[in-house]
Amino acid sequence: MGEALEPSKLPRHIGVVMDGNGRWAKKRGLPRVIGHQAGMKALERIIDAAKEIGIRYLSVYAFSTENWNRSSSEVQGLMGLFRYYLKGKMEQMHRRGARVRFAGRLDAFPEDILKVVAGAEQRTKDNRAIDVIFCVNYGGRQEILDAVTRLMASGYEGPVTEECLRGFMYAPDIPDPDLLIRTGGELRMSNFWLWEGAYSEYYFSDVLWPDFGKSELEGALVSYAGRERRYGTA
Repeated sequence: MGEALEPSKLPRHIGVVMDGNGRWAKKRGLPRVIGHQAGMKALERIIDAAKEIGIRYLSVYAFSTENWNRSSSEVQGLMGLFRYYLKGKMEQMHRRGARVRFAGRLDAFPEDILKVVAGAEQRTKDNRAIDVIFCVNYGGRQEILDAVTRLMASGYEGPVTEECLRGFMYAPDIPDPDLLIRTGGELRMSNFWLWEGAYSEYYFSDVLWPDFGKSELEGALVSYAGRERRYGTA
């Protein structure tokens, strides 16, 4: 690791929009689900790389509220991959020292997936090497609306502040992302961490997610380390 990636210059929390799986598969004449499978392998690489580098929190946009609008075959394929990953890889994640967490409207998923999600969180809850947050059935606007709804339902009568509203977000104890990365060449965040990412640094890569690896991650971190975060003070 070069001097630009010294620990004091690393982000504490990185969020990733893992874009490009479908295009990766199309370029190779393969079904889109194969691209998603390749994307899961890329995620494993990035989790290992982030842990090795010293990133404390890694959140990934795994399934958005808009993804339900894709073809039924692709949605079913994604659900199958989700089941396989959680059931087949969770012990491996546990051995890596990763704490697995989820953010989003989880109640939309089938009961068997909810059981696996609960089991994964329980199994890894004491791990501290890295927190991996899967944002599933997640949308930033929906999160804010849900937080407001829960705040109102709680009977809270004081002034609405950022601090009190934050307590009703999907993952209120996770620090805001310092760096948001999107792969695949698109220059937008597509409804990801809208509230939490208000002061995040952005990094866009043309690399399709299945080809994204440790060297690409380090490139994003070098870019981040060279920026001055002033939060409007200068």
